[in-house]
Amino acid sequence: MANILILALHRKQRAPGQRFRHEQYLDFLETKGHQIEYSELLTANQDKVFYSSGNTLQKTFIGLHAAWKRLMDLFRAKNFDYIFIYRDAFFFGTWFEKQFSKSSAKLIFDFDDSIWLPDENPNQSLFQKLKKSGKTNTIISYCDLIIAGNQYLADHAKKFNQNVKIIPTTIDLKFYQKINVQKAPTVVSIGWSGSFSTVKHFESSLNALLQIRALFGSRVCFKLIGDANYRNIDLNIEGKGWKSDTEIQDLCEFDIGIMPLPDDDWSKGKCGLKGLQYMALEIPTIMSPVGVNSNIIQDGVNGYLASTDKEWVEKLTLLIESKELREKIGQAGRKTVEEKYSVEANKEKWLDLFQ
Repeated sequence: MANILILALHRKQRAPGQRFRHEQYLDFLETKGHQIEYSELLTANQDKVFYSSGNTLQKTFIGLHAAWKRLMDLFRAKNFDYIFIYRDAFFFGTWFEKQFSKSSAKLIFDFDDSIWLPDENPNQSLFQKLKKSGKTNTIISYCDLIIAGNQYLADHAKKFNQNVKIIPTTIDLKFYQKINVQKAPTVVSIGWSGSFSTVKHFESSLNALLQIRALFGSRVCFKLIGDANYRNIDLNIEGKGWKSDTEIQDLCEFDIGIMPLPDDDWSKGKCGLKGLQYMALEIPTIMSPVGVNSNIIQDGVNGYLASTDKEWVEKLTLLIESKELREKIGQAGRKTVEEKYSVEANKEKWLDLFQ
């Protein structure tokens, strides 16, 4: 059995990427005899400062504290058989990864986005400049094994390291169970879930949604989860903040879930998490046919794919007009997650990493 050190930016249950990539497998690995230590860089209080605007001096002290923590991890690296890095070991640079690669522990790197591309965050402009997204390629070259969330990411990683495995982002179906929520039976709710940084993806569907509003009037409503400050008067949307304790209930208020994406290199690296969450809860799902989405969805079977405004309107209309179709597509979506994108279907792949 192995001793494993996991290096992550956030504490457990804080970040969707961590939650749906590796956190939900930790208990399973421990039941198999592995010993796991979790080392996150940011405390809850530091998190609030780090992701706020300004506070450059405080952020600098947070960075120094995080560097000290990673130095302590480096000093004890010899005590572990595996060191698992999610995205990166530190905010910027590759010095820590290089030093960890010199230890006796096997170094595993996991990523689920096109993080070698620039990512603009207005609240972290200084740190983004220091980070340099291209460092991901260097980190990949240092590691013994790379875990990629989809084929697009794997193909990129193979330019720098040939030892690459694909494990999709997955859903824990013991937790993701459909629940009945109180809602108007004659109104169909169209919902989107994300964060303040990805609301721009939701807004790419606004023209189609406005057409749907014009066609169906009070027969439809629109919901948005993830940005409590979001407002759209034309669609009568007041955004709702994400909360872990109400996540399932909030999603189950959707009759239809949407995942629009731009067709760009960043989106091609995404792992379909929003859509998989909807599907796991039997919410009929419409996604842009970008990246892995086209592998997840069989159009008209377990969901729908839509590129143009016309296609979005046509496929939303099909689902709005037929409750039976919504139920049929929703059930097929759940089955897809069970078979291919659930924790149960992929847990042995994670176990094999540490054999």
